[in-house]
Amino acid sequence: MTTLTAPTATARHAARPAIPEVGNHIGLRQTVANSLTMAYRGILKIKHNPEQLFDVTIQPILFTALFAYIFGGALGGGGGVKGYLPLLIPGILVQTVVLTSVVTGTQLREDMDKGVFDRFKSLPIARISALAGALIADMVRYGLATVLTITVGIILGYRPAGGVAGVVVAALLVIVCSFAVSWIWALVGVTGKSAATVQGISMMIMFPLTFVSGAFVSVGTMPGWLQGFNKINPIYYMVNACRELMNQNLYSANIAWCLIGSAGIIVIFAPLAIRAYMRRA
Repeated sequence: MTTLTAPTATARHAARPAIPEVGNHIGLRQTVANSLTMAYRGILKIKHNPEQLFDVTIQPILFTALFAYIFGGALGGGGGVKGYLPLLIPGILVQTVVLTSVVTGTQLREDMDKGVFDRFKSLPIARISALAGALIADMVRYGLATVLTITVGIILGYRPAGGVAGVVVAALLVIVCSFAVSWIWALVGVTGKSAATVQGISMMIMFPLTFVSGAFVSVGTMPGWLQGFNKINPIYYMVNACRELMNQNLYSANIAWCLIGSAGIIVIFAPLAIRAYMRRA
């Protein structure tokens, strides 16, 4: 007669199928695919919530028209508003797109507060894809803000002497720099306490940097100490590079400083943002 014995703990453990850890051991190809899927999700959010585009649709139109007609007569010299536009439009372009990058951190914080990222943990996807997808999707916003700002300027009478090539290179430069800056706000969004806190901190930093950069008036009219501060202000180099490209199609050291600064920001803040995100994800 055969005696049946209970399986040992070791046997039971060996018979139990292993449950893979979701989000781990995923290759580069799948990580890229997951990130693009999350980027598409971000674009769909914009489609179903068009009010999210107010900052890249209403703001360029409102700011460009207000600054042109309020300051144009005083700062445009004999040319009036049209004489002011070559100074204004590149500055407005930089301001609009860079401020749009703030939304990255705000929306990340909102998604984390709503538990959206907690649901992503249960999916067999790369954990980093939600963060990467959000950053990629926001580049669509930067593109829309860029096109609208330049279009409004042309409607008001701006004629970029740098031609199509200068305008396209300036637009690409602003988008690349804004993508780099968005890593800063991604870090703030992941570590911040609330979306309101993230937005308040980012605006408190970006508005002064933008206004003292010479985006709306010549830096030469500012006090000496403020002119000196602009030597370490990254927005200052972006504004100068865009003006030179759009008005002269001139490729100067300002472009190099913009690209070097963008690379430095990504090298420093991307690992910090990813590390902080992975701890919470």
